[in-house]
Amino acid sequence: MRRRIALALGGAAVLTASLASSSLSPAVASPGLISAMQRDFGLTAAQAETRLGQEVTAARVMPAAQKAAGAAFGGAWFDPALGKLVVGVTDPAAAQAVRQAGAEAAPAKVSAAKLDAAKAAIDASAKAKPAPAAVSGWRTDPRAGSVVVTLRPGAHGADVDAFLAKAREAGPVTVATTPAAEPFSAGTVGGDPYYINGNTRCSIGFSVQGGFVSAGHCGGVGSSVVGWDGSAMGSFAGSSFPGNDYSFIRIGNGWWTAPVVLGWGTVSDALVRGSWVAPVGTSVCRSGSTTHWHCGVVEGLNETVNYSQGAVYQVTRTNVCAEPGDSGGSFITGDQAQGVTSGGWGNCGSGGETWFQPVNEILQTYGLSLVTA
Repeated sequence: MRRRIALALGGAAVLTASLASSSLSPAVASPGLISAMQRDFGLTAAQAETRLGQEVTAARVMPAAQKAAGAAFGGAWFDPALGKLVVGVTDPAAAQAVRQAGAEAAPAKVSAAKLDAAKAAIDASAKAKPAPAAVSGWRTDPRAGSVVVTLRPGAHGADVDAFLAKAREAGPVTVATTPAAEPFSAGTVGGDPYYINGNTRCSIGFSVQGGFVSAGHCGGVGSSVVGWDGSAMGSFAGSSFPGNDYSFIRIGNGWWTAPVVLGWGTVSDALVRGSWVAPVGTSVCRSGSTTHWHCGVVEGLNETVNYSQGAVYQVTRTNVCAEPGDSGGSFITGDQAQGVTSGGWGNCGSGGETWFQPVNEILQTYGLSLVTA
């Protein structure tokens, strides 16, 4: 146990300039991360380095730009073509203040507050009466100015029509089609996992004081956990699924925590230095015990995904691939923790989408703090 984690620490590299720094210096990335972005985004090494620096700047600019937009704030996203954060504004008078804050301004049809309220109303309705299985999920899309409800291919019927009618009462709705998402847990196979009650494999998310966080569907409170080497680690001290998809595993038995996300030899192991929220459009990478290291972009925040076991709220959608056994694994942008892998559709051969549960909500729920470098 100790030797393996120590090796991970020894191989770790600084991925991004720490956001605790007061300067806006370009990101400093390991060669492995640059090569992964070249593979997954079709960039040159120089383009990948430039994008990382632009994304760090966009994340830092975000709070001030949102404040500058005020009541006219219509959402925000990173635009890789511009290399800047873009803020939607419902009132053109707010555009200049947004630009002075360091972001680009774009017209927005509906304010973010109204879209969030519409989605919250749909969430409340779904909690009172579960959404039909043919409904894959729903999310706000500031660029479209609507709540996007996703249906499984071929979805139809009175229950679907009723759900959509109720959703439209809450606000503007756009309907899209996407395959059904499911949690990415798996039966016991080899790799670098942790095992729950001896028959389910999931992936560690992030080290926290006293243990680590992962996905809730991996195990219930009290479930025992063993590590990659078969030795006892501890047990689930907290778990929530559905509704949420997160858990806290308290460890002991000689195991200890490290501020590291494994790169699996694809990239250098990543040090964890914090947990800022990456805007839509930002690159993000995932580490898991089945498919190891893959990258993509954040496609949506605060989405509701409707698994067969029930709806999970406030998750983040990405176009990063994943497969069974990757559940609970780390989503990270540079050196900033983003969340733990929940579920999705597709695979890492043909592609797909994956949702993660934001890590800050997990920390707040259980009163935890990240182990950071």
